[in-house]
Amino acid sequence: MKKILPAVIAMLALAGCANYRWTSPVPADMRTVTVPTFRNESNILELGAVATRQVLREFQREGTFKIASADDAAIEVQGVIKAASVGRIYFKREMAMRAYEQRLSVSAEVSFIDRRNGKVMVNNRKYMAETTFFSDSDMATARRDASGRAAEDLARQIVDDLTACRWDNAKGKEGAK
Repeated sequence: MKKILPAVIAMLALAGCANYRWTSPVPADMRTVTVPTFRNESNILELGAVATRQVLREFQREGTFKIASADDAAIEVQGVIKAASVGRIYFKREMAMRAYEQRLSVSAEVSFIDRRNGKVMVNNRKYMAETTFFSDSDMATARRDASGRAAEDLARQIVDDLTACRWDNAKGKEGAK
């Protein structure tokens, strides 16, 4: 019994790893992506371009997908920044009750299109990204920095979703998780 117990435990531990993959689930022919500039419907200037830049950086950092031209890409990521809002979190009495800490919230809708056959894999998925910033002196710089951080958060969510897409049945179907 003492000799069998460690073997049983080892087999159970290995059975838990049966569904783990050492390689990406994304098929090799689907690993190229293009990201046109996100349309910006928010009140923050250049937020669409900033979000696009961050999505491209996140694809490069994550490494599963290769950035390609629109003609050579298997997948196109289309995005629209729907809104951006600033909310006050903390006021400083010594600053005449001016907002000191603020929260920037950005909402977006993103679609993933299979460019080989024109089918939409994911249509207008909603994303929300948030960050906080301090506005003690230069409000314009603080908001610009915050928009970059919110775009980073948005980019991580988008790339994670595309990487986690159900690729075994996503070819030609709506196959998001």
